[in-house]
Amino acid sequence: MLNGLWLGFFLVAAVSALAQWLVGGNAGIFAAMVESIFAMAKLSVEVMVLLFGTLTLWLGFLKIAEKAGIVEWLAKVLGPLFARLMPEVPPGHPALGLITMNFAANGLGLDNAATPIGLKAMRALQELNPSSTTASNAQILFLVLNASSLTLLPVTIFMYRAQQGATDPTLVFLPILLATSASTLVGLLSVAVMQRLRLWDPVVLAYLIPGALLLGGFMAFLGTLSAAALASLSSILGNLTLFGVIILFLVIGALKRVQVYETFVEGAKEGFDVAKSLLPYLVAMLVAVGVLRASGALELLLDGIRHAVNWMGLDTRFVDGLPTALVKPFSGSAARAMLIETMQTQGVDSFPALVAATIQGSTETTFYVVAVYFGAVGIQRVRHAVGCALLAELSGVIAAICVCYWFFA
Repeated sequence: MLNGLWLGFFLVAAVSALAQWLVGGNAGIFAAMVESIFAMAKLSVEVMVLLFGTLTLWLGFLKIAEKAGIVEWLAKVLGPLFARLMPEVPPGHPALGLITMNFAANGLGLDNAATPIGLKAMRALQELNPSSTTASNAQILFLVLNASSLTLLPVTIFMYRAQQGATDPTLVFLPILLATSASTLVGLLSVAVMQRLRLWDPVVLAYLIPGALLLGGFMAFLGTLSAAALASLSSILGNLTLFGVIILFLVIGALKRVQVYETFVEGAKEGFDVAKSLLPYLVAMLVAVGVLRASGALELLLDGIRHAVNWMGLDTRFVDGLPTALVKPFSGSAARAMLIETMQTQGVDSFPALVAATIQGSTETTFYVVAVYFGAVGIQRVRHAVGCALLAELSGVIAAICVCYWFFA
């Protein structure tokens, strides 16, 4: 899938460039494409330096949370809910702890760190699966919730914005939180309908109703604020939450007599190992996206979408942020490249860049997740997993666009 997508970027760019040269008489198009190749290769290294630090930092703190028992405590708190949503998983099974750690890493926006943990969780769930080739209900629910993007603290999005010179990298905190809530809710409800899960079970309702009331009340409060106040609140809450999580991990770790410094370094080493493998993928996708943009092919596609949106009488400012959404189901690295490229061309705090950042934080690489997670355990028949995951993804994109108009338009 990634081979075809990456090759397709170059082939489409080549056809577009030839058309501009032969039909439009633009002989400088090839020079622009070559220049874009080297510019994007340089940008990849610049982004990678900060990505090294971000993953190293947060995997260090996550290791403290793990050794302090925070992850284990979360598994116990969520245990009764898992028992209803995944009845085939016995209480106390190792899969539940791994699922909790995966959700924690996703919640912190550490997509690349969450994947190895998620693969371990999927293998643990496969041990309980009576079929070697057909996905179980528990595996499907776990995958769809992953594909719905459980991002509560999108630190990598903040990092990309900081690297591109944003005056306030956490400005998109609340929009991402609201959009990812929508995608996760739709993902859960779609699986519940397909698997006939009893969401009206008193235990399930005890978890869902307070969360829904809290989110609804929060959104009602946000509805009373002006656009400027919304942006200011998002910034304050983003920074406060980010620093608060760090202090919480450290204080609980110290109280539990965890050697916080040594533990942080241990986790940070894991983060370094994860990060160092990402540069080739980042270079590959950024270069391909840069060539696509320089050839004029990407702008041609966006112009077509823009005309269609304009024909429907809708505002078209969000269209320039759509490239991230178009490739996100197929490749996280391609979506990341699209996001960075949008920030570069449109401006890091422009409306399209804010839309792209919110989409990036509230959606997931559906086909990639399905291929990697199910492929790791030999699952061939995925049943309703893809349909539910794509529905959650679409909900995240629509919610991200709507929320950005609410906050930033």
